[in-house]
Amino acid sequence: MVAQSNIVVDGAALWSDLMETAQFGATAKGGICRLALSGEDAKVRAWFKSTCEALGCVVSCDSMGNQFARRMGEEDGLAPIMIGSHLDTQPTGGKFDGILGVMGGIAVLRALRDAGLSTRHPIEIINWTNEEGARFTPPMLASGVFGGVFTQEFAQSRADRAGVRLGEALEEIGYVGAEVCGEHPAAAYFELHIEQGPVLEAEQRTIGVVQGVQGMRWYNVTVKGQDAHAGTTPMTMRSDALWGAARMIDAVHQVAMDHAPDGLGTVGIIDCLPGSSNVVPGEVQFTVDLRHPSDSVLEKMEEKFRQCMNYLATQCGVEMDITPTWVSAAVHFDPLCVECVRESAQALGYSLRDIVSGAGHDAVYVAQVAPTAMIFVPCWKGISHNEAESAEPEHVTAGANVLLHAILAADARLDA
Repeated sequence: MVAQSNIVVDGAALWSDLMETAQFGATAKGGICRLALSGEDAKVRAWFKSTCEALGCVVSCDSMGNQFARRMGEEDGLAPIMIGSHLDTQPTGGKFDGILGVMGGIAVLRALRDAGLSTRHPIEIINWTNEEGARFTPPMLASGVFGGVFTQEFAQSRADRAGVRLGEALEEIGYVGAEVCGEHPAAAYFELHIEQGPVLEAEQRTIGVVQGVQGMRWYNVTVKGQDAHAGTTPMTMRSDALWGAARMIDAVHQVAMDHAPDGLGTVGIIDCLPGSSNVVPGEVQFTVDLRHPSDSVLEKMEEKFRQCMNYLATQCGVEMDITPTWVSAAVHFDPLCVECVRESAQALGYSLRDIVSGAGHDAVYVAQVAPTAMIFVPCWKGISHNEAESAEPEHVTAGANVLLHAILAADARLDA
């Protein structure tokens, strides 16, 4: 495939879109707090709708609130080639995570319009509901329903900390569409994203050709001992839940190190009860996140993790329970779509490397039902899910250009 290098996105307009939408939920520290289905999310959704309609698109939403902006194709009966990501953020999120993929789609449609170029397939930009999982867990709920991983009933029943269910929040902002989520056709799906890691920046590469997404498993671990007086209970007679949990947390780190460099283990939340400085803790709960690109290796990591937890519970004289809370199998993206990305980056002269995504994305679930690929661009120091998240204008423009030409390549190569 030879890229039509005379057709490029308007990088200045793309950057302007990113900065304009960053005002919806802007924080004092320069980040964004735009939780799914909040008032600020409703505002950016309205911006997305009006912007896409101005580009000649028809905008609709499905029963999970996923927004679809459709540009007609010459053979409009064909399933659309989709470009997508999400507009919701973490409570202290940045200006690029998720939204770059949506704004990149707008940049593609703007470039096609300005060039007077038609595509054989319809092109659709998608804003997926609740990718982050910051308000309603688990993450990627709406793309999960689209991909057949979750039922709509399950997804809409998820409640935030205030007890508001996702389905209620959808109705509150008026985004319950008539189309049943999952019944929308898709010829292929492409997602542009910042890397959310340091590899591309460290290697001074502009484009990451994403091969797939590593497997992820989440757990809640509960450790129970006995509350006791800190001044009167001898060390040899204690059942200290926090001491046991501390050793278990260290073991999580060691399990990941034993499977380095690809194995990852994280304890992100620790709750200690009763939470008094002079009481031996009687109960501790903590989360565990294990990841690896290979499901078979991840299975071995889980086995070792469970063995370590059971052994340490016995050694420390405490009770322990592990509850799995989320499993996402490793995903390998479609070879044709991946090749469209690689060849486009090469033809446009960008430096590139193959890469595996360490983070979950809507593409994980869409890949269950449609040929899928992702494009990564560098972000500053690999920082993401953080108000300091940053990317260079030339990099986001390069990613959108690769997205544009990958779409054109897929349009020519896909049979339907």
